[in-house]
Order: sequence, then structure tokens, then C-alpha cells
Amino acid sequence: MPNPEGATAPATLTYEGTTLELPVVRPTLGRTALDISAIGLKGLSVLDPGYADTAAYQSAITFVDGEEGRLYYRGYPVEQLATSTSFLDVAYLLINGELPTAQAADEFTGRVRDPKMVLHVGIERLFDAFPQSMHPMAMLAIATEALSAYADDGAKPDSPAGVQQAGVRLLSAMPIFTGYALSTVRGLPRGKSNRSLDYAEDLLQLCFAIPGSDHLPDNVTARALNTLLVLHADHELNCSTATLRMVASSGAGFYAGVSAAINALWGPLHGGANQEVIKMLQEIKESGRPLSYFIDKAKDKNDPFRLMGFGHRVYKTTDARAKVIRNIALDLVEKLAPQDPLLDIALDLEEVALADEYFISRRLYPNVDFYSGVIYRAIGFPDEMFTPLFVAGRTAGWVAHWLEMTSSSAKRIGRPTQIYTGPTERPVPKNRHEAAS
Repeated sequence: MPNPEGATAPATLTYEGTTLELPVVRPTLGRTALDISAIGLKGLSVLDPGYADTAAYQSAITFVDGEEGRLYYRGYPVEQLATSTSFLDVAYLLINGELPTAQAADEFTGRVRDPKMVLHVGIERLFDAFPQSMHPMAMLAIATEALSAYADDGAKPDSPAGVQQAGVRLLSAMPIFTGYALSTVRGLPRGKSNRSLDYAEDLLQLCFAIPGSDHLPDNVTARALNTLLVLHADHELNCSTATLRMVASSGAGFYAGVSAAINALWGPLHGGANQEVIKMLQEIKESGRPLSYFIDKAKDKNDPFRLMGFGHRVYKTTDARAKVIRNIALDLVEKLAPQDPLLDIALDLEEVALADEYFISRRLYPNVDFYSGVIYRAIGFPDEMFTPLFVAGRTAGWVAHWLEMTSSSAKRIGRPTQIYTGPTERPVPKNRHEAAS
């Protein structure tokens, strides 16, 4: 048992007459950890499906307080950053550890938004080759990997200066990738990046402006997107960030790691969850059944139907990010899509779930995926673009984690152990007929 007085004395583990001392590791925030690295010397391992309680790394970037519903970037509450700070300032914070001074902010923004930081024509031609039916996440993963063919920054994963420059290049490219992907899906001409706009404004005009027009996104929509980019910028060691760190541990290049992370984020249980929310709402609408029918199905443990966008593996109360964007979602729906039946269903579903004891007792509150899907739809993004927009924000956190991972003195190639459950040793049959019998 750990020392009850919180001293530095180790915990002890006793197994089959052997006692092992496990050093206690105390974080600045969060749960105390036990260093179990020595148990392998005793022929033991730890079974922890999904790594829910295994700390593979020490990090100073982001902390999620699931019990209190709080999220901190470098110690700053995300709800304060999301309502007062630009996405690129938050990216600087995650990457460098502190919010930028006015001069540093101008310099960093100037590097990311430099008109000379344009895509190589070879990458543009990739989008010409992509079929209209291709999912935008696949386009982003391929285009990101392709950056390594046209830039040598990030090729050496342990070069902080090189990775810093690669991060700037990727942040610069991501609005363009996103806009190009949407143009490909819609079969429309691609727009051009307008570097006189801020990050969120440029992303929106790349997606929605008609080439050759002077149309600019309205301030309300741009501010909403900036808030979402900030809220998605990092979220501790989730599936995609853990994937990025695993790739980094192998010595691979930065762009390869980000491409792997994009593919991990694609999954419906991770970044694709907001797209699943809209699919669920579409299913409810097309069924013609009352909302109560689906609420009852969600309560039935034997029914496979689930309310997508409710609850979270980490948060045991309202998702800190959901608190910030709920009112943004309500305002944008009223302003941009007041007649959208799916958004009406979403708001009705939210009202029912927030008042139903079944969901309250199980802490199944609407999460960021529920509200972000509603916002993206109100803005006009098709469902398949929701996860690429997630990528546009998360790129900042991935740069920060790569730098932290590769600069650590304790870095070690990721190699989880396993609990083997297959056959014990057996001889190879003399012939296959013998094996079949």
C-alpha cells in the first residue's frame, strides 16, 4: 500500500512471498502514479486494456481533470483561452510553454502566414488525382506525408529547430489542405490562400469562397471556428497523440508521425465521433419515430443503439470544452440554419438528456463532439469534413508533443507488452492431413 502520509516512501507489492518496492511519482495535477518499471525484473507484467491507467510518459503540455470537467493548456484553463485568444497564440503556447508576447505573436503568426510558405505544385497535383469519393481524412494524411518529399525539415526527429520549422510548415498548410479537400469532395475549383486574413478566416474562405470573388467570412462564424480550433488544439494522450508519440519513439520523421496520427483520429470512436452524431440525427429524422423511442433504445442495455456525442471516457461530468461552445452552437443555429430539421432534433435531444435522471446519474452529458458537429453543420460543412477540421486544430498539439517526446532524456521506443493466450509449444505436424485431423 502507498504511504498514507504522502511521504516519498515507495509503495510495496507482495507476490508469492516476494516484496517489491515501487517508487511513488507525484504530478503537479492529477493522480499519483507508481513506477512499475522494475516488475519486469521479477517476471511480471501489468494488464491494463486500453492503457486507461498506464502512464507511458511524463508531459507538461495539457491536463484533463475528468472529475471536475476542466481542461488546462500549460496551466491555463481552456475556457479562458478559447474566448480571449487566437488559435495561433494558443499554438505558440502549446509548442513553447508560454503565451507569446506581442512581438513573439507577430513573429510566429508571420512565419505561419508567410505568403512564401506555399505548397509545392506536386502536392497540389495530388488533389487533382484524388477521386471525389475519397474521404478527406485520407487526403490530409497523404498530403501531410507528401510534405516530406518537398521539405527536409522534420526529417531528423530529434532536431528541435527542424521540427519547429516543420510544425510551422504544417500549420501553414493545414487550412489549404482542408480547403482543397472540400473542393475535391464537391468537385469544385480550388481557392487560394489569402494571407491577409487570420487563420480561421482563411480556412473558411478556402472552403466556401467562390474563386475570383471577394467574399469574406463573417466575423461571428470566424470567431466560432477560432474557438473550436482552440478547443481541439490538444487533449492529453488520446489515441491519436499516443500514436504520434509511438511513431516518434521509433525515430521516424515528423510528417510520418502526423500522418499516422491523422489516421488514428479518423476513427468514429475518436475524431470521427462528431460525424457519427450527425448520422445518428439523420437516422432519427428518417425513421419518423418520436424522440422518446430512441431515448428508450439508448436506455436498453440489450439494444445496440447509442446516443453519439454523449458521455466521455475521461470526463465524469460536463466536458470542459462543451461548456464553452454550447452557447456558440445555439447562436449559430439560430443565425445560420434556423430551419434545419437535424439541428432541431439535436437541440431537442440535448434538452431531454439534460433533464433525464438516467443520463444524469450515469454522467452522460453532451460532449464537445455533439456541439461541434452541430456548429460545423450550421456553418455549412458536409459531415465528412468534420474530422479534418478537428485535425486543423489538433496539429498544434501534435507539434508540441513531438518536440517534448523527442527532446526527453528518458525517451525509449514504444513497445507495449502482451498477455499471450495462444497455444503452448507444440510440434509441427508431419503433413497437413495430420493437422486437419
